[in-house]
Amino acid sequence: MELNSIQHAPGAKHAKRRVGRGIGSGLGKTAGRGHKGQKSRAGGYHKVGFEGGQMPLQRRLPKRGFKSHKLQYNAEITLADLEILATAEVDALVLKQAGLIADLAKVVKVIKTGTLTKAVKLTGIGATAGAKAAIEAAGGTLA
Repeated sequence: MELNSIQHAPGAKHAKRRVGRGIGSGLGKTAGRGHKGQKSRAGGYHKVGFEGGQMPLQRRLPKRGFKSHKLQYNAEITLADLEILATAEVDALVLKQAGLIADLAKVVKVIKTGTLTKAVKLTGIGATAGAKAAIEAAGGTLA
């Protein structure tokens, strides 16, 4: 193979459609643009969501809700996750290494979902009231 003999795969390239080149071409006169109107003219187009001057939908509807960017630094872990975890002493670093929380997470909280049977010592991790009761009932501690 030489550089001058390289070709595109068959069907990869196709001839550009030449419009406005007479009746015989099948795309003469209006060149497939229909009659009149903004879309038929050169340079005549509009922004996404433009409704011809009518107040657009995204401006007619009320603004609602808010999602804080600080939430990405918070993480939740369940009692069921603690049950599967092999270690007896758990902190944020252990959870990150196990892939249970995101690397960005700074504040971790245990929620009461599932059951916990083994004693687990939590350091630097918060817990809901129900989760705290479940951890202490299993013989674990929170620090």
